[in-house]
Amino acid sequence: MNENRIQHYPVVIVGGGQAGLSTSYHLARQGIDHLVIEKNKAMHAWATQRWDNFCLVTPNWQCDLPGHPYDGPDPHGFMVKEEILAYLDAFRAKVDPPIREGVSVRRVTPRAEGGFHVSTTSGDVSADHVVVASGGYHEPIVPRMAERLPASIAQIHSAQYRNAGQLPDGPVLVVGSGQSGAQIAEDLHLAGRKVFLAVGNAPRCARFYRGRDVVTWLADMGYYDMPVDEHPLREGVRDNTNHYVTGRDGGRDIDLRRFAREGMELYGVLRDYDGASLVFDTNLTAALDEADRTYNGINAAIDKFIAEKGIEAPPPSVYEPVWQPAGERPSLDLAASGIAAIVWCIGFRPDFRWLDAPVFNGAGHPQHRRGVTGSAGVYFVGLPWLHTWGSGRFGSVGRDAAHIVDHIAARMRQSQRGSAA
Repeated sequence: MNENRIQHYPVVIVGGGQAGLSTSYHLARQGIDHLVIEKNKAMHAWATQRWDNFCLVTPNWQCDLPGHPYDGPDPHGFMVKEEILAYLDAFRAKVDPPIREGVSVRRVTPRAEGGFHVSTTSGDVSADHVVVASGGYHEPIVPRMAERLPASIAQIHSAQYRNAGQLPDGPVLVVGSGQSGAQIAEDLHLAGRKVFLAVGNAPRCARFYRGRDVVTWLADMGYYDMPVDEHPLREGVRDNTNHYVTGRDGGRDIDLRRFAREGMELYGVLRDYDGASLVFDTNLTAALDEADRTYNGINAAIDKFIAEKGIEAPPPSVYEPVWQPAGERPSLDLAASGIAAIVWCIGFRPDFRWLDAPVFNGAGHPQHRRGVTGSAGVYFVGLPWLHTWGSGRFGSVGRDAAHIVDHIAARMRQSQRGSAA
């Protein structure tokens, strides 16, 4: 193909979610021409990959997309799905990005003369810079053992779950206890379904403590502004599972022990199916205890902050378990259980195979410093812990996008000076 005949852009953004549109916002403010390419519709994941009762787990006041802070009537509440979609629609209208929707990027390859060739399903373009804003949640993870389960059992991934009514009658096995797994288990439990939950190592935290939302306390303590290179775990924090908690019905704790007391069946990590029984790790007691240690540890850190600052607040408390497993149960007879459906809530894996750039580690994750890679002109934005806890969320993605755009603008100025010399 003749490269001179294809449209050239200083910047191409791959992905039209909040990260891509935040980048577009800052590029427009600096007068930098660009194109956003989105394989579906802008913000599609919020509309198509969230269950009906989905809501934010962070208070509305943390929603602070560029030029579009939350200005509704309930800053300390938690937007439900329809409110989130309205908030994002308004953001898109403000940004008014130059976007091609329904277009997939097939391949991004470096050009000999510099920059990149971007092959798409609606023709090719070229760019000096490519910003990858497609997130890190691309391929739903379902274990191969799922292929051996009886065909009579309905199986879906958390991205496909909408409500209890979409599943056949009968008990449901939820696999995974991170944010999605814990909240979907609760959704099914509240709908009156019998739930079996395979519990992993996800931590938990309180919703409210000593008179305030825990997120508000942690924000005042500077936790959400801590860059990844100052975190005790350094880059290892990117592998952590998020704490499970919910904003549902005004916000509350998710306590798996309470669910168990109410009839939910808890098991350890699901490992296999032997043709008759599901096989589990014997880690349930340890997982529940560790989640509670994290819960109490966060509260203890808040206690220390309150004491150091001399803040008046209600008295401290320590969570005491309301239920204990009678013992570990390493297996469950599948037929006897009556399980009619399984919801896999064990995450996603990244898929950046379309990007031809030497920026990935052995697990397929990009290596970068606040989104700036070692490959000139390649950037990432919107990934969890790209720079801080809020990098993949509405709270801080705009700051990361601004940082990337400043870097691009500086590189463009340097290139212009080189051309003039």
